[in-house]
Order: sequence, then C-alpha cells, then structure tokens
Amino acid sequence: MEIPTITTTRLTLRAFAESDAESLHQILSEDGVLEYFPNTSPPPLDAVRRFISRQLAHWQERGFGWWAIERRDRQGLIGWSGLQHLPETDEVEIAYLLGRTFWGKGLATEAAKAGLRYGFEQAGLEHIVAIVHVDNGASQRVAQKLSMGFVDRSRYFGIDCHRYAIERSHFAAEVKP
Repeated sequence: MEIPTITTTRLTLRAFAESDAESLHQILSEDGVLEYFPNTSPPPLDAVRRFISRQLAHWQERGFGWWAIERRDRQGLIGWSGLQHLPETDEVEIAYLLGRTFWGKGLATEAAKAGLRYGFEQAGLEHIVAIVHVDNGASQRVAQKLSMGFVDRSRYFGIDCHRYAIERSHFAAEVKP
C-alpha cells in the first residue's frame, strides 16, 4: 500500500522515512514531550528507527497508521499523528505528538482532524478513540475540539487515562473541514 500524503491548511502529513529517525529522536528528547507517555525516558536512536519501521508495517497490515508531520511553509519533521490499532481493546486510536516549539498553536487538532477524516472516509472505520493521560489537559482539549465525547476513565499502558470516542456519523455531522 502506498501511504497517502495529506495536506491541511498548515501541515503536510506524509509517510515516515528512515531518514526521519534523527529528527524524531531529537523531538522525543525534548523536555516534556514524553511527560504523559508510559515511558517518559527518550528512546535510543536505534529504538526510534525500529519505531519508524513498525509504523510503516502498520500501514501495510491495517491500511492506516501514523504520518510524519511537517509544516507546509518549511521542511522538517515537527511530530507525528495518525491512527493505530490497539490490540488491548481491538479499537483504533487517534494519536499525535509534536515538538515542544509547536505546542499551543492548534496544530495537533489540525493533524488529528485530518487523521479522523482519513479513518472514517478512506479506511472505512466506524469508531475511533483517543486515550489521554488524566493530567494532560491540552490533549483532552484536542479531543473535545474534535467533537470526541468522554467515555470513561481507565488504565491503558499502565497509566490512568481518559478515553474519548467519536463515531463516523457524529464526525460527518459535527466536524467541519
């Protein structure tokens, strides 16, 4: 499967490349970027390379996955966003991560909205969730801006999280392009 490239008002979502490993490693090493992840320590570069390989394989296996994100007005990786299958619950999650410089600008919402649109309109998904650390108010606001409804509080990946969800019909009716 060829991984589609998606452009939004300010972003380009494209397939990861092996050459993204060093830039992604730098982003993951920024202070606070992994604060709400199960493992808050930055991974070594070889683990980042394996991560990229797994993301590319996920696309081939599932027909959806995570994109590398760049700003349209300049080249350079700023983060990732997209869809991943959660084997623990057999659901699909929308997820995103941005370098610290790009926080608070609406870019996570813009990227995640493009991912939801792809999931519902191209991949044929009926239901997508967001799993958000209970203390991550910024990501909770992203889920709310995407018209995702709060479902419950539970443990995912060993941490307390809020689970949000949206159905295809609700997305089509509520979320503007």
